[in-house]
Amino acid sequence: MNKRTLSILVFALVVVMAAVATPVSETVTSAAQPVVVTDMIGRNVEVVPGSYHRVVCIGAGALRMYTYIGDVQDLCGVEDIDNIKLQNRPKMFDSAARPYVIAYSEEFSKLPSCGVGGPQAQAAEAEKILACNPDIVISEYEDVQKEDALQQQLGVPVITLRSGANGVFADEFKGSMRLLGSIFGKEARAEELVAFVEKETAEIIRRTADIPESSKPAVYICGLGNWGTTNHLMTAQNYKPFEVANIRNAVTGLSAKGIQAIEKEKFESIGQDVDIMFIDSAAVKNIKPLYAQDPALFDSCKAWQNGEVYLQPAYNAYYTNYEIALINTWFDAKTVYPQLFEDINIYVKMDEITQAFLGLTLGDEILRYGAGAFKRIDTDSFFK
Repeated sequence: MNKRTLSILVFALVVVMAAVATPVSETVTSAAQPVVVTDMIGRNVEVVPGSYHRVVCIGAGALRMYTYIGDVQDLCGVEDIDNIKLQNRPKMFDSAARPYVIAYSEEFSKLPSCGVGGPQAQAAEAEKILACNPDIVISEYEDVQKEDALQQQLGVPVITLRSGANGVFADEFKGSMRLLGSIFGKEARAEELVAFVEKETAEIIRRTADIPESSKPAVYICGLGNWGTTNHLMTAQNYKPFEVANIRNAVTGLSAKGIQAIEKEKFESIGQDVDIMFIDSAAVKNIKPLYAQDPALFDSCKAWQNGEVYLQPAYNAYYTNYEIALINTWFDAKTVYPQLFEDINIYVKMDEITQAFLGLTLGDEILRYGAGAFKRIDTDSFFK
């Protein structure tokens, strides 16, 4: 046997021995392994974390939450309501800022439809979803049986999120962020966002915690969106931003929780006790014609008489605008307790929050929607 042949045999033996010596765990764990996750409505779904690159989001709020954690470049379809370049689509939220749409409208406009979306289309459209060829679906349709049926029909994981009644302040919102983080290999990003929300919330609570009840003005919030834009009679007696900022809600005694309409008589009965009024800017277009029909619309309200009426961006627009809900909490607290928030520039804070949620400063764009926001309105001329 010549030296060249011997050298080749020795080299081959070394390669074989090295392969045999390689620990099994190193070769097996080089690829992600399936795990079972429990989604936000209690369904156990098998996923392969970090392996998904064709994503579809369906139902109110699903795409918004995905954009906080996931990669928009991995989307392979979008609901019509979120593709603002489509002419034939639901347009009830066009007057309301939706930061995720502002941030990614160009990306969304290039994607095929995975369904109509919007309040009037409360069902997944399986055929359109299949046409997008997703490898995972992120959903906000919270019916266990329907989600299971959709998953079976599509043949890919369907993961259901939930935000909870308290929106950005809810444990369900944080759970949804962490769930998305675990599925898409973005755990650190999810924890970063959750920590930011918790820090902001704690700071607002800290600043307002010691205000005696007798020193709190009565405050009315109106125009909150609920399946579309509304008017001055739509409010909530358990409005979470008020609770976080220790603001006394002027509305009490309602039989139900959540956003709901009150009677005109109820509005008039509390009017003389309302020190400050906040109007959701998305509702201005609806209030204006009502005011034209009845110029005395707000005459019974002390805040209106005293010029203590303020605009804030849309709290809900195809479900809750989570970053705007947090921004509004700062604005409400600063407006009601100005001395405690003298150091806060609401415009700087708005950019800080949108940067934390979406990686972009979107304050100027948000203020272009509706009738603007973060300002006291001239009650003598605003609706004229």
